[in-house]
Amino acid sequence: MAQKIDFEALKTISPSEIKPLQVLDENGKVIDPNFFPDLSDEQIVELFKQMLWSRVLDERSTKLNRQGRLGFFAPTAGEEASQIASEFAMEKTDFLLPAYRDVPQLVLHGLPLEKAFLWSRGHVLGNEYPEDLAALPPQIIIGAQYVQAAGVALGFKKKGAKNVAYTYTGDGGTSQGDFYEGINFAGAYKAPAIFVVQNNGYAISVPRAVQTAAPTLAQKGLAAGIPGLQVDGMDALAVYLVMSEARKYSVAGNGPVLIETLTYRFGPHTLSGDDPHRYRTADEEAKWKKKDPLVRLRTYLDEKGLWSEEQEEAYIEEVNEQINEAMKKTEQAPKQKVSEYLQNVFVETPPTLEEQIAKFAAKEEA
Repeated sequence: MAQKIDFEALKTISPSEIKPLQVLDENGKVIDPNFFPDLSDEQIVELFKQMLWSRVLDERSTKLNRQGRLGFFAPTAGEEASQIASEFAMEKTDFLLPAYRDVPQLVLHGLPLEKAFLWSRGHVLGNEYPEDLAALPPQIIIGAQYVQAAGVALGFKKKGAKNVAYTYTGDGGTSQGDFYEGINFAGAYKAPAIFVVQNNGYAISVPRAVQTAAPTLAQKGLAAGIPGLQVDGMDALAVYLVMSEARKYSVAGNGPVLIETLTYRFGPHTLSGDDPHRYRTADEEAKWKKKDPLVRLRTYLDEKGLWSEEQEEAYIEEVNEQINEAMKKTEQAPKQKVSEYLQNVFVETPPTLEEQIAKFAAKEEA
């Protein structure tokens, strides 16, 4: 089937011509059948279920954090179409390099949920991944995963593998040097990478408008000679279409693609003290709530008779049980010791640190 998007044309498009691609409007209606993705009804239902899973996980993780049972957590509600629909277009053998808000994609890519919870709690076992999981732990350094993705993608090219490396950052991440270095390196070597910028309007509290004078973030790909396009990040079908088309283009040997998803986080930047009401208005939040990606796709499915309230209630109960079981395993993990933290600092522990390890080990055994 012919590609629906002309990526080569996007390399020379005028920035003023970059517009967000959309498949479903805010009322769940198909805008242009020509851009409808190649998904069956069953696949769209599965996509919706994964998005619903992510919303429930967000709600439960917030509660668990408030109870002191989880540590670091970056809320994801509102970004389900951007995150889950993009992951839905990938293969398990593609390599995921997530940022700290991208834990849902990581779990759907194959990370056991209890491992994600352990990572949140700062437990070393949260960074021990299954050997067949093509992913790295979430990157805390803003933008660093873009450089890593370029390197992984070049490795795929050298091996002749028909896979891509894909990574995410927020709108603020595009102001980091690592962002440009990553897309420029991948572009120069035509490495199969997909770079996603999840533009949720704020880098913590800094509005997108004062981060850069560029009218769009997608156009930043033009400076690196790679296709850059914008998509409605609250429209799951549009995100899936763009991501799947970008993957086809990239694995065919054409190099990387930069995708800007226009999305919104309904909650704070993280649960580590951020209060979005200090820098966002109630009117702005209400406007974006009307674009809720779950409501939009649910409406589409409802009108086709593919989803019901009863199905949703049953599935939410199933997801909650999954979370309960994962949390039980998390809380059964062995407690960490200071001596073990120190042992994990270096591959070859220096003598000065050995002394500290011995000191703490003696206290722990007393």
